[in-house]
Amino acid sequence: MSHRGARDDDDSCGSNRKVAYVYSPEYIEHCDSLSKVPNRASMVHSLIEAYGLLKHVSTIKPQVASIEDMAKFHTDSYLEHLHKISQDGDNDDPQSVDYGLGYDCPVVEGIYDYAAAVGGATLTAAQCLVDQKCEVAINWAGGWHHAKKDEASGFCYVNDAVLGILKLREKYERVLYVDVDLHHGDGVEDAFSFTSKVMTVSLHKFSPGFFPGTGDLCDTGLGKGRWYAVNVPLEDGIKDDRYYQTFTSVMQEVRAQFNPEAMVMQLGADTMAGDPMCSFNMTPVGVGKCLQHVLEWQLPTLLLGGGGYNLANTARCWTYLTAAVLGKTLSSEIPDHEFFTEYGPDYSLEISPSCRPDRNDTKHLDQVISTIKGNLKNVV
Repeated sequence: MSHRGARDDDDSCGSNRKVAYVYSPEYIEHCDSLSKVPNRASMVHSLIEAYGLLKHVSTIKPQVASIEDMAKFHTDSYLEHLHKISQDGDNDDPQSVDYGLGYDCPVVEGIYDYAAAVGGATLTAAQCLVDQKCEVAINWAGGWHHAKKDEASGFCYVNDAVLGILKLREKYERVLYVDVDLHHGDGVEDAFSFTSKVMTVSLHKFSPGFFPGTGDLCDTGLGKGRWYAVNVPLEDGIKDDRYYQTFTSVMQEVRAQFNPEAMVMQLGADTMAGDPMCSFNMTPVGVGKCLQHVLEWQLPTLLLGGGGYNLANTARCWTYLTAAVLGKTLSSEIPDHEFFTEYGPDYSLEISPSCRPDRNDTKHLDQVISTIKGNLKNVV
């Protein structure tokens, strides 16, 4: 992140990419209302706008998903229940607990409309790629990777990532899903665990008692999908360099063996230093290098958000990544805008790593990578 501003003539890698950015004021308003991340969607969009990045993307108004759209993955009974309780914010329906609604996924009025908005936005982005109107499509308010076909889970009411993959599968034979959120992408892995048409790769914290508790190295898919799920379990404290080395080692092998035709990447920002999850010790620069690595493959690529509970750092991260996709360099100074005061005390785009130990042992990580490479040799 150098100190010169974004330059229009910056023709470094990526500046000629056709990038679609899913946005409407109504969509952002829907997403802002989600209780776990209040106003986050507005903060992200406002910072991207303040840096002048919107003039380099095609802004696409998202469609709202119909019940039929969402039923491509979710069960009718789950969607009907979500619709029913959403109308009056009914928290006391005894059936809700069967559908994962309650503790982690509170019932609030309008929750169905929120799910339909997020699902529709990711489908709109995926459709842009299918229609070859863009090379990269972005929905930062998407990436809700924990939802199952018949239950909400981990703040996720609709699995928009799965819906996006299914949309891409209408055109592309092999779709790769890459998840760099702090948490295991369990809902997406489960959805495709029996197929060889979608490979899921998740790098995440794996530790006793840490949500969702799945995604061990030995979880590799089932039936025809065996070896098509790749899990990279990590310990607390990992920083940019080691993460990037691990990521590239795994992804080179994934590309060689699976040879994807399109890609969906979930970029949850709860890995950042300063996140309340207090687990990984990453900065946007490290995640940006991982993103650049896969963008070099020049596949139709759908980018989604996900976790990220330090709201200012999440906006910093996704704004930096948006610039990276566009081949733009951003000024270090946060521009004046609606949420400027949230970026104190330094008002800088950079995120500094914390002074915490990296609990990942080099020898162990090498062993993990070696096991994954061995597993991938089974991909036919």
